[in-house]
Amino acid sequence: MKNTIYEKMDGNTAVEMKDDPVFGIIGGGSWATALVKLLTDNGRQLNWYMRDTGAIEHIERYHHHSKYLPAVELDADCFTITNDINYVVQESDILIFAIPSAYFLKEVGRITASYGGKLIISAVKGFVGDRYQTVAEYFHDDHAVPFDRIGVISGPCHAEEVGMQRLSYITLSSKYIEVAEYLCGFFRNYYVNTIACTDIYGVEYAAALKNVYAIAAGVCYGCGYGDNFMAVLIASCFREMKEFINVTNPDTRRNTSMSAYLGDLLVTCNSPFSRNRNFGRMLGKGYSVQTAILEMSQVAEGYYATKAIHEINRRFRISMPIADTVYSILYERENAVEAMRELQDSLM
Repeated sequence: MKNTIYEKMDGNTAVEMKDDPVFGIIGGGSWATALVKLLTDNGRQLNWYMRDTGAIEHIERYHHHSKYLPAVELDADCFTITNDINYVVQESDILIFAIPSAYFLKEVGRITASYGGKLIISAVKGFVGDRYQTVAEYFHDDHAVPFDRIGVISGPCHAEEVGMQRLSYITLSSKYIEVAEYLCGFFRNYYVNTIACTDIYGVEYAAALKNVYAIAAGVCYGCGYGDNFMAVLIASCFREMKEFINVTNPDTRRNTSMSAYLGDLLVTCNSPFSRNRNFGRMLGKGYSVQTAILEMSQVAEGYYATKAIHEINRRFRISMPIADTVYSILYERENAVEAMRELQDSLM
């Protein structure tokens, strides 16, 4: 494929699909680190932005991140790492934003370089700003980036396992299947399979919702519930997730049994790598919300997503007893044990 162009169906815009695009990773956490590992393993040209100059120096000298995925070896000869976010935006063709949602606007606010002609991929699993936008909505609504230049990376992929090269499945979503399939080619290798998807809205909301439900699962683990109850809880979480996504954005082509929906929910609710599950587990063991937050070495995205889902649902009034229970624990300071006891009767 020689710099082919995918013409948008209405003929108004086009996406240049280069054979060997330069990727720009924006973020310095575990998911950003895993994506750098994956893309450099695949021989991709890469620029990497993070704010922490100490971490940058450590990576350049020792070839691994001092804080996130420290056991993962990074080939520093294969990428340019910098704390200049505008350099990365300007010098890259495909930008991947892998920033916790709570810090997204602050980081993106530093960008003065143009997004023109670039593909933007969100690896953010949450909502941004007080309008509770997804990242795709933010770039489209606030920066006039057309949807044919926006993608989402999601799926049941803990950064730790991608970094360890354990077999994983990543979903690349775009409103246009040609763009999604184009992106898939850059991430696929012997330890990562890729899935192309056109449900950009559904996968972004699923990625945020599963963190809310993982907190609920963690609370139950902390309270001492067993596998029998957990099976019922997670099945109910899945029903609740489907209802919310399908009511807020109906799409008859959507298949919520795909790994980006059900698979991501299952791994986030059950895996010891899940920050949100571990956060909820502390709450179930009696930690206060503030103490649990302070104990976490990384951001639990579900804390912020819970409030966003609660506010969005004010418009739709969808029955969401599990998400509402998590909200009551996090923001109304309801006792976690009592809240879960009250929830039991609404599950099936």
